[in-house]
Amino acid sequence: MSALLPVYERNLVIVSGKGARVTDGDGRTYLDFAAGIGVNGLGYGDPKVVAAIRKQAGRLIHASNLYYSRPVQALAGRLAALAFPSKVFFCNSGTEAVEAAMKFARRIGGPAGRTEFVAFERSFHGRTMGALSMTWTEKYRAPFEPLVPGVRFCPWDDLKAADGAIGSRTAAVFVEPVQGEGGLRVAPPEFLQGLADLCRERGALLVSEEVQCGLGRTGKLFAYEHAGIRPDMLTLAKPLGGGLPLGAVLLREELAPAIAVGDHGSTFGGNPVAAAAALVVLDRLRAPKFLDKVAQKGAFLREGLNQVARAHPAVTQVRSQGLMVGIELQGSALPVVKALRQKRILVTRAGDNVVRLLPPLVVKRKDIRQFLEALDAVLATGAGAAPAPPAVMVEGGGGAVA
Repeated sequence: MSALLPVYERNLVIVSGKGARVTDGDGRTYLDFAAGIGVNGLGYGDPKVVAAIRKQAGRLIHASNLYYSRPVQALAGRLAALAFPSKVFFCNSGTEAVEAAMKFARRIGGPAGRTEFVAFERSFHGRTMGALSMTWTEKYRAPFEPLVPGVRFCPWDDLKAADGAIGSRTAAVFVEPVQGEGGLRVAPPEFLQGLADLCRERGALLVSEEVQCGLGRTGKLFAYEHAGIRPDMLTLAKPLGGGLPLGAVLLREELAPAIAVGDHGSTFGGNPVAAAAALVVLDRLRAPKFLDKVAQKGAFLREGLNQVARAHPAVTQVRSQGLMVGIELQGSALPVVKALRQKRILVTRAGDNVVRLLPPLVVKRKDIRQFLEALDAVLATGAGAAPAPPAVMVEGGGGAVA
C-alpha cells in the first residue's frame, strides 16, 4: 500500500516517457492524450529541454529570490516581450499564480475599496483557499468553507450578467479563454472583447487565466490573442517549465508600481533550472510554423472527431480550440476513459460527461489517427451512451416495465 495521501485515484505506475508515449512498470506503452494534464506540451524527454535542465543544474539549482539569476531574468524579459509590456512574478504552479493575481488585484484596487472578484460558472482556478473561492464547482468548495469572501459567479458568455456584476467594488474579473475543468468551453471573441470593455469602463482589472489554455495549446501563443484583446494580468503555468514546477503572473507595466517589496513572495518561485527549461519551451513555441502546425493538427483532430460523432449518437458535441478538446457525451465519460486505457490510450475527464483531450503539441497525425480509431471502437460498444431509464414496477404485472 502506498504511503501517499489518497487525494487522487491512482493505479498505474509511469516509469518513463518519450514523445507522446509513456511506459508503465510492467513495460506497457500508452499513447498519452492527457500530457500530464497539459504540462508536457513538448511531450516526454525533449532532448533540448533535458539538456538545458542538466546544464543549469550543474551550474546553479537554487539561490533564493533575494538575488537575481540569469535564467530567471532572461525568462521574465522574454515573456514580457512576447505578451505585453509587463512585470513578471514567478511561482511554482497555476493555483499559486492565481493567488498572486488575486493579491495584486486587491493591492492595486484596495485603496479605492475594490476588494471583490468576478468569476464564471464552471470556472476552475485552483485548490488553495483563494483560488478555490473562484472555482465554481460546489463539491470542491463546500468542504472548505468559509472561503475568501467577495466572489461573484456569472453565467458563461453572458455580457448582460457581467454588466450587472462588475461594479465599483470589483478588483478583478478572472476568465479562462477556454475553460478546462469546466468542460472545454471556448469563450467567443465577442464575450472576451465585451469583458475587456466593461473592465476598462468600470476600472476593474481583467485577468486572462491561461494556466491550462496558454502557451500554444490553442494554436496561438496566448489564448487571449484569439479575441484581439490585451488583459491587465496573465496567469501561466502547466507547460511553462517543460515538466518542472513553474508558474508566472504578468502584470501590465503601468500597474506594477502599486506592488512594493514585501507584498508577495515565493521561496522556490522562479527556480533557475525551471527557468532554463522554460526558455527552451518558448524557443520551440516560437519556432517558424510550430503554432501553425498545432492549429492544423487541432483541425485534423476536430474533423476526425466530427466524423466519429456522426457515427455515434452518444457524442452530443465536440468543442475545441487548437489541441484543447472536449467530447461531450450523453452519459458518463468514465467508461470511455477506462475503455481507452484498456486500448493503451490515456485521456482525462472534464466534469462527469466530457472526455478531455490535451495531447502533446508535438503529437503526430498517425497518433491522432490511432486515437480516433480507438475512440470509434470504444463508442461502438455503447460506452458513453445515455443511461437506460430505471425500470418501473407495475403492480400485478408480473415484471418490470421500462
